[in-house]
Amino acid sequence: MLRVFRITSIMEGLSYLTILSVTLGVLSREYVFHIGMTHGVLLMLYLVLSLMVANKENWSLKVWLPIFLASLIPFAFILVELYLQKAAAGDSAMLTPSKT
Repeated sequence: MLRVFRITSIMEGLSYLTILSVTLGVLSREYVFHIGMTHGVLLMLYLVLSLMVANKENWSLKVWLPIFLASLIPFAFILVELYLQKAAAGDSAMLTPSKT
């Protein structure tokens, strides 16, 4: 579940940057509907998956809220990905038996 959320987080962040590039005039406005619809679906999927992962991983509101708010800030998805990589590495280290 965490892996799917991480992929969705990256896709949502990239779609947000894409829609901002339309606003800035980098991309043609012909694609606004398609890019906007894709971003909207990814944003809703991000929200639902973040709630599911938060429940499964027993995240507190102090962990979940910044992750959710990161979906509203450009480039913040990179920080979320770094946090989730660190959390996943910590979990796998705890599951691996140490050789002592």
